[in-house]
Amino acid sequence: MPIRLLLVDDHAVVRSGLRMLVEAESDFEIVGEAGSASEALNLVCQVTPDVILMDIGLPDISGIDATRQIKRVCPTAAVVALTIHEDEEYFFKMLEAGANGYVPKRAAPEELLTAIRAAAKNEVYIYPSLAKLLVRDYLSQEQPAASQDSLDTLTSREQEVLAYLADGASNSEIGEILSISPKTVARHRENIMQKLNLHSRTELVKYAIRKGIISP
Repeated sequence: MPIRLLLVDDHAVVRSGLRMLVEAESDFEIVGEAGSASEALNLVCQVTPDVILMDIGLPDISGIDATRQIKRVCPTAAVVALTIHEDEEYFFKMLEAGANGYVPKRAAPEELLTAIRAAAKNEVYIYPSLAKLLVRDYLSQEQPAASQDSLDTLTSREQEVLAYLADGASNSEIGEILSISPKTVARHRENIMQKLNLHSRTELVKYAIRKGIISP
């Protein structure tokens, strides 16, 4: 099945360029285009995209607010920010709104395609020059309460699953490696998030970096 894409950008020429780029790939299908947040919100439930390419500077409300609203009405749709903004304020607000990826418009086409494919698998993709902001932010945070931030609360199998999740592996891939079913992996993941008081894969990755489970 191709990855279903919704393009959201107020510049028609940008949408046209994106269409040319992704239509050259056999695993993508564009199911809609929107020039504003309101258009995107109207379309998202109709066309059920797998991934939404979201500009931040939209004419009605920001792509950040649009992402937040879209994740409420269609939580299964992944959002990848494609924007000119590379400063911390926009970057962190977009991730907090629920985006799976953040790519500047100056990025190479291959970077954007990689981000889309990662988001379609519910993975997180951050453009390399921005990833250091994510690492710095989490390394500078105070440690949460011991009951919520200790690996000791996890079973040995949960610690194994945590390491693979943080490294970007899917439930199916982890299941194959550990010889367990994807449903069992999903159960372990739910337990991990609850025990560590984490709420997204981004938080899980940051936690794993801070604890030295994976390298930045």
